[in-house]
Amino acid sequence: MKSGFVAVVGRTGVGKSTLVNEMVGTKVSITSKHRNTTRFAIRGILNDADSQIIFVDTPGFHKPQTRLGERLNSVASDYLSGVDCVLYVVDATESIGPGDSGLAAKLDRSAICVVNKVDRAKSNQVIERLVEVSKFEFSEYFPVSARTGQGVVELVDEVRTRLPDGPRYYPRDVVSDMEVTTRVAELVREQLLKKLKEELPHSVACQVTHWDGAYLCCDIYVERESQKPIVIGKNASVLKEVGSTVRSKLEEELSQSIYLDLRVKVNKEWQSNDRLIDRIGYGVGDN
Repeated sequence: MKSGFVAVVGRTGVGKSTLVNEMVGTKVSITSKHRNTTRFAIRGILNDADSQIIFVDTPGFHKPQTRLGERLNSVASDYLSGVDCVLYVVDATESIGPGDSGLAAKLDRSAICVVNKVDRAKSNQVIERLVEVSKFEFSEYFPVSARTGQGVVELVDEVRTRLPDGPRYYPRDVVSDMEVTTRVAELVREQLLKKLKEELPHSVACQVTHWDGAYLCCDIYVERESQKPIVIGKNASVLKEVGSTVRSKLEEELSQSIYLDLRVKVNKEWQSNDRLIDRIGYGVGDN
């Protein structure tokens, strides 16, 4: 039996969450077009007959502007060591910048470099990225598309060869260890991200505050009064659509009716409020 933990690290926006979902074979992390979507270290678990791979989807490294940003970077840094394998992900459509190089310098040379989004990149761009990342002298390089699955099977096969002998840490039917209340809050945030303007996503946080039988209440935090009507939408159109989508997903997963109560609250500068960040659970790691 082979088993182990694999950290998936990289800058924001390189497609780490989509890659983890594809490797695990089901959705464990929310995704969006916005950067800094991932705010937790999320474990996605891939099981087969003789191995168990625990992929850890980490927040993207970035230049922090808030206390939350600092906390997210800290969580991601915690997983640069102490795991059995590191997947260092870069974007095939973008040149390697100082942020990529700075992160690469912190990694052991045994890391695997993953050049993602090859489906969106031109052939010459993929070649350019491979040439650029070759200077990091990592052990292996894999061009993949997390969106289409191109090259992902081969990547997972390579990861599996690097696992030590070990136990099955989770039951075979478990694909994530995320608490159900956290998952619900993340589903709400994911749907909001699809609806909100570019300036709003970083200002939104979600937290399940009450769950009793079929009744579920989720608070949505914004930083300014002017943001509240945008999140609610005209005639509550945004909340209605978000609530309907999330409720349908939950009822299918839980096989029960759900009454989802979404409440929008203003909490000024919550991204710099350690107490609220702790309560929601953002920027918390346990590696």
